[in-house]
Amino acid sequence: MSAPSRAPDRRHALGRDVPAPAPPSAARSGARPSRLAGLWPYLLIAPTLAGTAYLLLYPLIRSVVISFQHFRTGELIRGGAEFVGLGNYATVLGGAEFWAVVRRTLVWTAVNVVLIMVISTAVALMAARLGRRMRLAVLGGLVLTWATPVLAATTIFQWLFQSRLGVVNWLLVTLGFESFRDYTWFAHGTSTFAILVALVVWQSVPFAALTLYAGLTTIPSELYEAARIDGANGRQVFTAVTFPILRPLFGLITSLEVIWVFKCFAQIWAISKGGPGEATTTLSVHAFQVAQSLHKYDLGSAISTLTVLILIALLLVHLRRILKHEGEEP
Repeated sequence: MSAPSRAPDRRHALGRDVPAPAPPSAARSGARPSRLAGLWPYLLIAPTLAGTAYLLLYPLIRSVVISFQHFRTGELIRGGAEFVGLGNYATVLGGAEFWAVVRRTLVWTAVNVVLIMVISTAVALMAARLGRRMRLAVLGGLVLTWATPVLAATTIFQWLFQSRLGVVNWLLVTLGFESFRDYTWFAHGTSTFAILVALVVWQSVPFAALTLYAGLTTIPSELYEAARIDGANGRQVFTAVTFPILRPLFGLITSLEVIWVFKCFAQIWAISKGGPGEATTTLSVHAFQVAQSLHKYDLGSAISTLTVLILIALLLVHLRRILKHEGEEP
């Protein structure tokens, strides 16, 4: 008898060729490129993350550590700083000067942010109503103002309010206000504070106005037409249509302006260094004065840490209000 025939090959059972399974070595070699492809995006952003951690995260951690140490000039030179726990924070919080600076900083932030948001909203609404050429001119001026370096703008404001050769005094005297002849603006706390507010508002309005104008362009014109047909005036159109739609954008811009104004330092230090007296000393200026002028780096670090905590608390309250309003929307 002949030998029994072999079972048919399973690769030909369905009438078509089925490729043979790849050897284990080939499967392993194919899995390696896929893992590298998954890691490639993280490898691309790794240098940026490393630079950010070194330039931002490390100084923050170092400042917090110093705030728990006795760190003066001697420790800066020879090292070996001793940990004192919460002693630096007790010293700072126990002084009346710190709380006076906190109140001044809150007033400084509130005045600037309110003026920035009101003026920016008015400028954005005006730009939306202008013709094409005038709108381009206004937006171009905002961009140029925004692009002006901080110290350059600060120097310009110093020239404008210079006592003898300043344009502001010359203009006021020309208009008949003889009391402003050779008037020294930077010798008085109130006038210095007002000049700094004008400077910061002038530098901040372009960003907020341009952002709000971009938001206005996304609102359908049909909503405005329907509101006008119902007899709504300009104020009612803004409160019933514009602001509810752009509420998240208003909240975001307000948060950014609070951060920028609260930690403002360069303008104040370049013009008044916190003076005259302490009329323009905010928390950022106070921390720098204590750390660099008095060489009390531990107390300066404690003030800086408290500044960050106060700013975070303000932002949390503001963001909570924003989320609460969003939750109430239908």
